Amino acid sequence: MNTLFRISNFLDNLITKIGVAAAWTAIPLILVIIFDVITRRFLVLGSTKLQEMEWHLHTILFAFCLGYAYLRDSHVRIELVRERLSQRTQWWIELLGCLLFLIPYSMIVLYHGGEWWSRSFFVGEDSDSATGLPFRWIIKMALPLGFVFLLLATIAIFFRKVIQLFGPPELRDKVTSIENKEFEHLDDITPVIVKEDGL
Repeated sequence: MNTLFRISNFLDNLITKIGVAAAWTAIPLILVIIFDVITRRFLVLGSTKLQEMEWHLHTILFAFCLGYAYLRDSHVRIELVRERLSQRTQWWIELLGCLLFLIPYSMIVLYHGGEWWSRSFFVGEDSDSATGLPFRWIIKMALPLGFVFLLLATIAIFFRKVIQLFGPPELRDKVTSIENKEFEHLDDITPVIVKEDGL
């Protein structure tokens, strides 16, 4: 169980660093969009390269942050159902969800995404547009890579749930404490959202 705990923490730290680094692509993405809008509106210029750069950055942002979002419980859940269940039941649902759905799905996407990327790489695929960005295979690599990171995050979560369900009390408390610390930012923003909505 200690080994699972160490592996889970290592994967958590790795995916967190990747996610935080990828999140910085939001800044060049915003700048490229602003520049594109201004030049189109006021200078009547259009650039295929700029438009393609927008979705390239957008792809990197979301693909590389998938695993980080899962680790931080930032994805959508059916809270009306989940919050009514006991904590142990929630752990079981998470563990089975990882084992039966997310891990197999990630591996399927990795297999087909890898083939999709390799075909693009070996034919030297460029943009469909004559004035677009070259080396289309580079951005196509983001999809399988993103699912590698999601798979690693899923393994980290799976190990946590194994520890929480079957591990000794001291390790279980450590994992629960780590999760509570990671998710406390969600509790911090809830009052702000409620206040702004006037509820």
